[in-house]
Amino acid sequence: MEDARVAPVLTARRAGMIACTECGKVHVPGLERCTRCGSHLSSRDVTSLQRVWAWLGAGLVVYVPANVYPMLRTTLLGKTTDSTIFGGVVDLMHHGSYGIAGIVFFASIMIPVAKFIAIAYLALSVTHRVKLSPGKRQHLYEVVEFVGRWSMIDVFVVAILASLVQLDFAAAINPGIAAISFALSVAFTMLSAQSFDPRLIWDASEEPEQ
Repeated sequence: MEDARVAPVLTARRAGMIACTECGKVHVPGLERCTRCGSHLSSRDVTSLQRVWAWLGAGLVVYVPANVYPMLRTTLLGKTTDSTIFGGVVDLMHHGSYGIAGIVFFASIMIPVAKFIAIAYLALSVTHRVKLSPGKRQHLYEVVEFVGRWSMIDVFVVAILASLVQLDFAAAINPGIAAISFALSVAFTMLSAQSFDPRLIWDASEEPEQ
């Protein structure tokens, strides 16, 4: 009777090969640079998770003042009012701009929080058993990288308003301290996602269960 067990898939790592993380070309062991693009070759980035958690922690730290302190300082006829991110969403809804309010809420609150959770989940999934398949985790990683570029929408809006509305005493809009914190938070989470080595996802799936 034939053995019904499925033989393990021969991966590049098991075959002793090294793939370039920049262009994807596979090389034999012993090379330090990719023969196609010249990038540094390494089987795995052993410091990946350390940098992921460091950048993610920094992003969380600056994300708090980004939501507590004002994002906009609006001056109208000498009267200055401060608006936080959530306060701006409420004001937009109060004036009937539900669509814009939804975009700001989604881009400035929902996406950053979702990115924090997704990056933390990916980092934990390579060291702990999870039910989600490696393929779906890879897709999650790609989504996190893709949406990162759209997280600066709120900062762009503030920059545009601050450059257009400068009428001295009559009306003026200036960015608050939260704009800097929010931009830093987005940058740190993008660095955290880029520091993650996605090959660790597949390595975790190849490890035998204890």
